[in-house]
Amino acid sequence: MEIDDSLYSRQRYVLGDNAMQQMAQSSVFLSGMGGLGVEIAKNIVLAGIKAVTLHDSKQCETWDLGSNFFIRQDDVLSQRKRVEAVYPRVAELNPYVHVDVASFTLDNNTDLSFLRKYQCVILTEARLSLQKRVNEFCHSQQPPIRFIGCDAYGICVRVFCDFGEEFEVSDPTGEEPKEIFIQSVTQGNPGVVTCMDNRTHGLQTGDRVLFREVNGMVELNGTAWEVSVLSPHSFAIGDTSHLQPYAHGGFFVLVKTPRTYRFETMEKQLCDPQVLTPDFSKPEAPLQIHTAMLALDSFQEQHSRLPIASTCCRLADCNSSPSIHSHLLLSSQAPVNAELVRCLSRTARGTLPPLAAAVGGLASQEVLKALTGKFAPLQQWFYLDAIEVVRPLQSLPAEEFSPRGDRYDGLRACVGESMCLELHKLRVFMVGCGAIGCEMLKNFALLGVGLAKCSGEVCITDPDLIEKSNLNRQFLFRPHDIQKPKSTTAAFTTLQINPDIQLDAHLNKVCPATEGIYSDSFFSGLHLVVTALDNVEARRYVDSRSVSNQKALLDSGTMGTKGHTEIIVPNLTESYNSHRDPPEEEIPFCTLKSFPAVIEHTIQWARDKFESSFVHKPSIYNLFWQTHSSAEAVLQRMQARESLEGVFQVIKLLSRRPSQWEQCVVLARLKFDNPLPLVNSSSSFLETDETAKKPDQMKMTLSSEEEREAITQLEEAIAANKVTPERLQMNPLQFEKDDDSNGHMDFVASASALRARMYSIEAADRLKTKRIAGKIIPAIATATAAVAGLVALELIKVVGGYGFDSFKNCFFNLAIPVVVLTETAPVKRTHIRDNINFSIWDRWTIYGHEDFTLSDFINAVREKYGIEPTMVVHGVKMLYVPVMPGHSKRLKLTMHKLIKPSVERRYVDLTVSFAPETDGDEDLPGPPVRYYFIRDADGETP
Repeated sequence: MEIDDSLYSRQRYVLGDNAMQQMAQSSVFLSGMGGLGVEIAKNIVLAGIKAVTLHDSKQCETWDLGSNFFIRQDDVLSQRKRVEAVYPRVAELNPYVHVDVASFTLDNNTDLSFLRKYQCVILTEARLSLQKRVNEFCHSQQPPIRFIGCDAYGICVRVFCDFGEEFEVSDPTGEEPKEIFIQSVTQGNPGVVTCMDNRTHGLQTGDRVLFREVNGMVELNGTAWEVSVLSPHSFAIGDTSHLQPYAHGGFFVLVKTPRTYRFETMEKQLCDPQVLTPDFSKPEAPLQIHTAMLALDSFQEQHSRLPIASTCCRLADCNSSPSIHSHLLLSSQAPVNAELVRCLSRTARGTLPPLAAAVGGLASQEVLKALTGKFAPLQQWFYLDAIEVVRPLQSLPAEEFSPRGDRYDGLRACVGESMCLELHKLRVFMVGCGAIGCEMLKNFALLGVGLAKCSGEVCITDPDLIEKSNLNRQFLFRPHDIQKPKSTTAAFTTLQINPDIQLDAHLNKVCPATEGIYSDSFFSGLHLVVTALDNVEARRYVDSRSVSNQKALLDSGTMGTKGHTEIIVPNLTESYNSHRDPPEEEIPFCTLKSFPAVIEHTIQWARDKFESSFVHKPSIYNLFWQTHSSAEAVLQRMQARESLEGVFQVIKLLSRRPSQWEQCVVLARLKFDNPLPLVNSSSSFLETDETAKKPDQMKMTLSSEEEREAITQLEEAIAANKVTPERLQMNPLQFEKDDDSNGHMDFVASASALRARMYSIEAADRLKTKRIAGKIIPAIATATAAVAGLVALELIKVVGGYGFDSFKNCFFNLAIPVVVLTETAPVKRTHIRDNINFSIWDRWTIYGHEDFTLSDFINAVREKYGIEPTMVVHGVKMLYVPVMPGHSKRLKLTMHKLIKPSVERRYVDLTVSFAPETDGDEDLPGPPVRYYFIRDADGETP
């Protein structure tokens, strides 16, 4: 199957062409269409496998509406089979994937030979005995069928992988090898390579590196050598004594080598499991969950059902339970966690949709690994629990968790009726309706967040329109939605999942320009804020507004297979702005102009050429002719030696502007022949200043000869009737990377490749050029689903008002795979003196009136908060600095006169600095001081 680049563009940067082609030739069998099964189905169909068979024999029930986002109320009323209800909605996610259905009974008596036509088999909602039988069959085949078992029971989930006795992985990490420049290479046995500027190479002994562009010791170029690490910035490579002496330059890259992974069957792994540890604060948890879930499996085998509340105590008494010790002969028996078993047995019949989403994302990535051999597979068990969600609820009466016959029974079994009602009443503001936003809306719908009947609401906003490339991971959108607004379309589709959710969809950016819409009054009506954004600056702004209004913020992001979550809770945690990533480094202009060394330099140079030729110059051209009446008038002023900014470049553009295709070809050929390689470093046009900026070609000083040439060119253009209204108007272009018909990427790729060839740099293919030039963030649905699920789990804790120790941030990389859960960063408090301190969440308030002076304000701060104000600042305006001339006179002025508020403005936030406790230290800013200009009739703020 041919890969549709416009659909899979961002996923291709994660998986690569080879993996995409392998998926497009692979077939998968997926059993179980509950919440976890449909999550996996969604993710792997979006990824673009060739064919998937969906299997399930159960009928739709009301219960399913709370966990399966592709089952509707009509499916329940008509008693359709789950797989029949799910099939058409899964199939429409990707027209390139063939979806089949099967509804036969799959049990321990089923002939498994039908599985031989599949490359991967995934079982969900299957008894352990069946999983073991299917796994043994898959493991015994030649070649082996990759097997994945997934289970979600209440607060616990697990994934098991068996890809056969020898599973070769072509690229374990997926990371693009870095090009590291060389300082020196010695002649010797062994030769020693030292990195430029003592850069850390990150190699391990036994790795192989490939050398390129080495001068002097040219025999190294294009050859791979095994390394022996000597230090973080040097390594030995073998005998170089017979090679020419090293002169200068060159770099090396790590050569990726395949790695073979070995798997055992589930039967063998039960007793001595290899587990991934996601939470290092609970290193014993994976084995404890392993033990508890196997006890649950044993209970199911004995009783043919899951436990109910009355059996919790019996199952929780693990130390004396023969069902565990006869079934489990763990070589390293973990101590049984009675609380975990108690919570698991009580919630096992229930569902936590966000937990299913999180583990579904991870399991789906393992499916893609099984089919492609790309990335390191899970060896062999992954366990995750959400005990922090239910731990504070253990004291509630049993009636809280009893079913009520609605779509929330599964959730209610885990968190209770009171928590469900709190979720229904929630008022949430979500910024962004892209990939993460779509997944979050699905989680909101399944959790019943913001129901109209409970006065709840989910307000969403996104100014973007849907593009074809969005369809690969933003699963609420379909091909007929292209060029529709993301927010309103996502809202419409979400209502199909849960018609009771109250959605208010906007098309606005959240930025200073829209503070009239997203005002403090707007924020005051919210319970929490969720960001689903793809850029740092927007996150920082939303974070600042959330902190200012003391609202919890749930933030997340992905890049390829990596994802992160950050939970920000008023008065408990630091905010997003409390830490700053280093700014993205810009390539120095001198490097782009004179010293390109790697392909990124030539690609950026080409992008700059595009901006100069097709954006900047046409824009200046249009502006010039908008401000000058005619070409004749310009000519007269030039002949009179008047200074006209940019006139030389404008006339050059006018005189050289092609009017026919043949002239375009001639101009392109002349530009192709124009560049010359640098012969030596003394060339007069070399730029060596790293601080130099790109010159403004419209403001260059002209010589007399150039002025005469410009006059002549304009005279000739006027005489030849080239100065028509049409020729005095150009159409500046906006760089668009995703439209292959516009020639934008053709220009950048070609220009970059030509420049790379001139400087002996290996050119990049079009895919890599497009990623760098378009600053494309690699993306895949698996990571998006996982990150949104983890965030939605934390949402429940925020709603419940849980303590600091309950919250978890997460970083994961599904490629390796690694999942790391950590505690959130505690809020820091600034000490002033004695019992006076503050944090980022504090805000002081001063209430004034029409005649309230600056002196009154300072006195009020002093009396109310016990500090001595030394400076008062409003935004960037210093209202009061004692050492500044004339500022002492301001003390008598009213706050109204100093600030000049607009009519509708009731208050301003001011920064008040104070003297520190230790003499000699600099003044410190206190928390924001909100000054209200006037009180209402009752003496309170409006």
